[in-house]
Amino acid sequence: MAWNEPGGNGKDQDPWGGGNRGGNQGPPDLDEAFRKLQEKLNGIFGGKGGGSSSSSGGGGVFVVALLVAFAAYIWNAVYIVDQKERAVVLRFGEYLETVTPGLHIYFPPIDSKYQENVTEFRTYNLRQQMLTEDENIVEVAMSVQYNISDLKDFILNVENPESSLEQATQSALRHVVGGSEMHQVLTEGREAMADEVRERLQSYINNYGSGINVGKINVESTSAPQEVQPAFDDVIRAREDKERSQNRAQSYANAIVPEARGEAQRLLEEAEGYRQEVIARAEGEANRFTQLLTEYRKAPEVTRQRIYLDTLQEVLGQSNKVLVDVDGGNNMMYLPLDKIMQERGGATSSGRVELDAQQIRELANQVAEDLRSRSSTSSRSGRSAQ
Repeated sequence: MAWNEPGGNGKDQDPWGGGNRGGNQGPPDLDEAFRKLQEKLNGIFGGKGGGSSSSSGGGGVFVVALLVAFAAYIWNAVYIVDQKERAVVLRFGEYLETVTPGLHIYFPPIDSKYQENVTEFRTYNLRQQMLTEDENIVEVAMSVQYNISDLKDFILNVENPESSLEQATQSALRHVVGGSEMHQVLTEGREAMADEVRERLQSYINNYGSGINVGKINVESTSAPQEVQPAFDDVIRAREDKERSQNRAQSYANAIVPEARGEAQRLLEEAEGYRQEVIARAEGEANRFTQLLTEYRKAPEVTRQRIYLDTLQEVLGQSNKVLVDVDGGNNMMYLPLDKIMQERGGATSSGRVELDAQQIRELANQVAEDLRSRSSTSSRSGRSAQ
């Protein structure tokens, strides 16, 4: 028999009723569960039990909703700060504390939390055309790497610190480029320009109190405007040619100047040596003459004869001609050795005569033969005269 037919025990068989629930015949009564929960909460908070079943069901739903809201509130109020992060908590809009890494809780809406990564470097890119000191337009592209150094200042002091950073970067870059000439911006002055922009930008940021630290500035490119780029390329090539010619001239000077200095030093040393030699020779000749004068005073004739023989030896020793005086003859023989050796091929290009042993013997035989022939001729002429 169905539970809802007449005569049946509907209360006992109704699965949704409050009848017999033994033996696991149906699901539990939700109203009963809410009622029991409400009674326990009333007992905990000092409330009173009783009331109708409808009022008990409405109170139970309210309590559950209150518990769910409280759990959601706690879930949103608890937060974790990572090692790379920091958090600033404001209470009623006033600074309360700076939170370090770990598990924390705050109480919205009276508290507000600002959590940021303070170790990661962020990048801001900038490309603008600017006027240099010599009134030329250049286009500069650069990137700024920065991080948060003080989260409290970053949140409270400036309304939009990153926008302030962009404006301060433009101001610092214009100041540095406006004080530099065009060729410095386009060529070798880019690294120095980046350092100067960083120092000036950090000074601006510190004055603002924005809590930002500028890590590095990279000047990625500097160029002339596209409209006049070919003309600027010609100027750059001409400047590079100039520098290359100057470097080549400097290299030549570095090579030739030390050589010239060395040659000059060598000439100076040779001149000094010659001076010392002349002085030494003059002093030696003076000493020799003094000693010769002393000997001459002791034996004039012997000294005079010795001087004569030494002079003849010195003069005739440098001659390549031989004069032979024959005893008992009236003629002096002249032997042109230089002519004889030229005919024999014994003279060198410098005019000196070089003889080997065979040539000396042949020359001696020729001289002896010539002497005998002249001696015999002189004897015959003497007998005929008698």
